[in-house]
Amino acid sequence: MSSKRYTILPPALGISVSFILLLSSCGNGDAPSATGLLEWDRLELTAEANEPILERVAHEGELLQAGAVILRQDPRRTQAQLDEANAALAQAQSRLAELKRGPREELIDEARARLQSAQSEEDNDRREFLRAQSLAEKSLISLESVDTARTRLKKAVADKNAALAALEALLHGTTAEELNQAEAAVAQAEARVQALIITLDNLILKAPRPGRLDNLPYQAGERPAAGSVIAVMLINAAPYARVYVPEPSRAQVHQGTKAMVYIDGLSDSFPGQVRMISSEAIFTPYYSLTERDRSRLSYVAEVELTDTGDARLPSGIPVRVEFEAAD
Repeated sequence: MSSKRYTILPPALGISVSFILLLSSCGNGDAPSATGLLEWDRLELTAEANEPILERVAHEGELLQAGAVILRQDPRRTQAQLDEANAALAQAQSRLAELKRGPREELIDEARARLQSAQSEEDNDRREFLRAQSLAEKSLISLESVDTARTRLKKAVADKNAALAALEALLHGTTAEELNQAEAAVAQAEARVQALIITLDNLILKAPRPGRLDNLPYQAGERPAAGSVIAVMLINAAPYARVYVPEPSRAQVHQGTKAMVYIDGLSDSFPGQVRMISSEAIFTPYYSLTERDRSRLSYVAEVELTDTGDARLPSGIPVRVEFEAAD
């Protein structure tokens, strides 16, 4: 192979001496190349509610199938809220059914009886008022007694009018506005119940897709905040190399371009294919370029490894990618 100059970077740059030697020995003057790090697609699972963790079922590093239980949170508070919401829903449904059915005959008979009673009270108070007026004209009672009788008569008239309005409301049935309000109340109660059912189900955290459980940051008994990350999974069958393609090589690298991936510490290389390359250039991170090339712009690319065999490749390892030379 052709001789190459290389610079040994200090340990702070995160690239070992053996990796630098690998870069210098695997180069191909005709094919574009890039350096970066090995990564996995990560899936962060968050807490549905601020409830204590009862049990961690899965273990870090374990391969999980879709639907496998990872951990369980305490469901008691959410279950109580769900019971309350179901009771409110039943009440709203009963009210709606009552409005649709209309008033019962017993209620109508009761309203008629109240109206008759109010009418009788009005008649009595009217006679008392007229008698008080007659006596006051003869100076047999005071004017205050007449005012008291007048007040009682006004109250009796108001009571009769209220009883009459209640009876007419029963006789005319439910209005469209009342039905709309009752239906809206039922819909609101149903939505509340469904939301709590979802929350209760999500208190049992399950793997949404196959993958390896990478991290469980909370222990049993801890109470994570709602929305905080409580599990991290590495998904897809193989990792990918996140590299930075130098600007002079960008025209030769496209989505679908074949590549070979060299990983620090491993003698074997791995085939790959570009699944993404950015359309805009960036300033390259210091650890991805040689001292000579640090001033250049580059393009972020992701090279998916298409065959890793039985190798279990961790994330964060430095890699070098040689792309297939363009025709």
